[in-house]
Amino acid sequence: MIGGGPYFSTLSLFVFLFVPSLPLSLFLSSQVEVYSVTVDCTVASRFAHTVMTSSAINKANASQEIFFEVEMPKTAFITNFSMEIEGQIYVGEVKEKEKAKKQYEKAVSSGQTAGLVKVSGRKMEKFSVSVNIAANSNVTFVLTYQELLQRKLGQYEILTRVKPKQLVQNFQVTPYIYEPQGIAFVDAYGTFLSNELLPLVEKTVTDNKAHISFSPTLEQQRKCPGCDGTLIDGDFIVKYDVNRATTLGDIQIVNGYFVHFFAPPDLPRVPKNVVFVIDRSGSMGGTKMQQTREALLEILKDLHMEDYFALIPFDHEITPWKNSLMKATEENVAEAMKYVRRINDNGGTNINDAVLRAVKMLINDRKNNNVPERNLDMIILLTDGMPNSGESHLPRIQENVRGAIDGNMSLFCLGFGNDVDYSFLDVMAKQNKGVARRIYEASDATLQLQGFYEEVSSPLLSEVDLRYPDNAVEYVTTNHFRQLFNGSEIVVAGRLSKNSKIFNSCACDRQCKDNAEVKMQFFFLLYQEYIFGDFTERMWAYLTIQQLLEKRSVWVIRGRKENNTAKALDLSLQYSFVTPLTSMVVTKPETEDGPVLSYPYISIHLPKTLTSGTKPIPIIVVMSTLSVYYSLYSSSDNTCTVDGDPHFMIELPEREDSLCFNINDTPGTIFNLVRDPTSGILVNGQTIGDKKIPPDGKINTYFGRFGIVHQSLGVRLDVTTKDILVSQDGKRVKMLDSVKFVILLHKVWEKHPYHQNYLGFYTLDSHLLSPSVHGLLGQFYHGIEFEVADLRPGEVEEKPDATMYIKGQALNVTRGWQKDYRWDVKNGENVPCWFVHSNGTGLIDGDASDYVVSGLFKTV
Repeated sequence: MIGGGPYFSTLSLFVFLFVPSLPLSLFLSSQVEVYSVTVDCTVASRFAHTVMTSSAINKANASQEIFFEVEMPKTAFITNFSMEIEGQIYVGEVKEKEKAKKQYEKAVSSGQTAGLVKVSGRKMEKFSVSVNIAANSNVTFVLTYQELLQRKLGQYEILTRVKPKQLVQNFQVTPYIYEPQGIAFVDAYGTFLSNELLPLVEKTVTDNKAHISFSPTLEQQRKCPGCDGTLIDGDFIVKYDVNRATTLGDIQIVNGYFVHFFAPPDLPRVPKNVVFVIDRSGSMGGTKMQQTREALLEILKDLHMEDYFALIPFDHEITPWKNSLMKATEENVAEAMKYVRRINDNGGTNINDAVLRAVKMLINDRKNNNVPERNLDMIILLTDGMPNSGESHLPRIQENVRGAIDGNMSLFCLGFGNDVDYSFLDVMAKQNKGVARRIYEASDATLQLQGFYEEVSSPLLSEVDLRYPDNAVEYVTTNHFRQLFNGSEIVVAGRLSKNSKIFNSCACDRQCKDNAEVKMQFFFLLYQEYIFGDFTERMWAYLTIQQLLEKRSVWVIRGRKENNTAKALDLSLQYSFVTPLTSMVVTKPETEDGPVLSYPYISIHLPKTLTSGTKPIPIIVVMSTLSVYYSLYSSSDNTCTVDGDPHFMIELPEREDSLCFNINDTPGTIFNLVRDPTSGILVNGQTIGDKKIPPDGKINTYFGRFGIVHQSLGVRLDVTTKDILVSQDGKRVKMLDSVKFVILLHKVWEKHPYHQNYLGFYTLDSHLLSPSVHGLLGQFYHGIEFEVADLRPGEVEEKPDATMYIKGQALNVTRGWQKDYRWDVKNGENVPCWFVHSNGTGLIDGDASDYVVSGLFKTV
């Protein structure tokens, strides 16, 4: 490796650009032009990766302050943010919440441009950043976030709220979907789509891929000919589902991590015993009570004949409709509907006694055999306020309810309006095998109530366990689920252990008699254009963090809570997720000197050999200048790196050690790095120097250009810090295995007086190269034998010297560190290594000058 030094159910985009001293309409029309708004969403196996890009230009003759705001689902995690201003890119950093806040406040107090994630709206997180833009200058904002799509009512939903507030020259929303199971259906529509705009939605669907595009021209966006108003104002929605096989699940594996989707088709619904506990206190008066009555009337209509139900309205008093549950016959439902129409608001709020009465009713009816034994028991609580009658201490109410239920039934809590203590309801529901939902005071509150009931009204299984062989998997997310509802889905992720083989899984519930083995479908994902790096690993991390945060909110025991918090924080920082424990902070340096920003630049997959196989996988070249490209590389390969001056590093996983060396030469020198005559793969690198000699007189050199050749295929790549040129002689190829290279671009502050942009080069899957491979890096791909002894103090206290016995020689080496950017593209990771002096003499075959070649694509 030669290196250098970073979903969804709903998605919302608001772009507000304004100066406080001017009316919004005047500023938008005459001061700043938003000329590009694009939303690119890639979904691979329900895990969505969205990149939102907005570009604007300040057309005024003075600098202006521009605000960029984006709203996204609370269940989504931001993973990357950047601003490009006058050719410079500023990248956000995920930090622990308090540290991020301090950095943000410090930047603001010193007059720097800064941005920080904020909370807003029903289900949204708001990301907001402002920046001062010089006259006649432009700015580009790029926000990336990820989310696991949740299946509800038999479908997944991608909802994009677009409100650009003005006409946009380049406007585009493009969801891409890849589902190995196959796609059952795809619908795409918008709340703002008129008869004129609807035909502009283009949809292409194959067996397992879908591409949707909505890209109206400037004229097509206008409300009327010649006017400046835009029709783009609302929600763009994509709904889809996957094919459900007759088996009880499918497992998808990428880069050593698996994800298991469990949503068996055609299971019979389980009848239920449901008690509706309805707040009718004075605060529920007016519209809220009317909407509750309307929702209950519709819910009662949906009860099945096998269901049993009860109604317990409450204020400061508890007054059940009946003293026991009733079968959902036509007569009983009709009588209950009459009763619901007469429910009126009055009095205080006694939540404790109301829920305990519901629990007691279910227990007594089971004792007296008034309800069928196989029915599932559930309580649905609707309230809009704080308990102010009877027991009012929230922890004690939670304790009372949990003790009474004792794991024997599910409690679902609906919090109506803004005055309710939602966290109290959320914890109480989770403690009792249920979930909570906030119902917002709006015209659609009735539909919100009905929608929630539809999600939980048809249980299919209870106490579901998904089991995997202990020696096959590790770090598995939650694999026990209280219930599975019709139209939903269970998702489990984990890492395959080193000795694992394709395994079977067992799924059972309390109605199972035997733990029968369940055959799974395995999908090894081959469509690289739909896969964003190690998405299965990130899906595992996403699920793990969410579940740790959920446990943190439920567990009262302090030690467990702190342990879950620490684990969730570590994972959030490791995977650069913005979670409730972290924040994304971005600052624009106001100094002449700035940071070196590193990010993936190009990923190349070249075939090892030509083959006539039946599954063609093309040569893949992925260029990525702003978005993050994640990959999980084989830990068993020897990975070779060069970075910086240049510093060569050879990582030897089997030895759990690394070797390092420098080669100092004049800028412009071309070195052969990899040459494999068997496969025809050649990699050469050309060095560059600083812009001018620094005051210390030391000339720093870096790699600024790479030439990559696959002679058998006639493929040639010329990669510089400015562009990438790819040429091929037109030969069509197929391949089974691939050799992979990844190049990183290190972008130095444009006004830096000495340094300039440079490149890093990573060689992956080196075991696929032949035994004859050679070059400065290639010679180490198949390992090297050495021993280190006689550890002694060095010139620097923390860098001891030692003697290395290698190739019949004894070399003086020094323990040091080298940056590895595979896992942390932004900051790099310090890897300890043994540094070999004198241009690697004694470590490399021959002399460094033996590897100098006359041209970028030459072998000699």
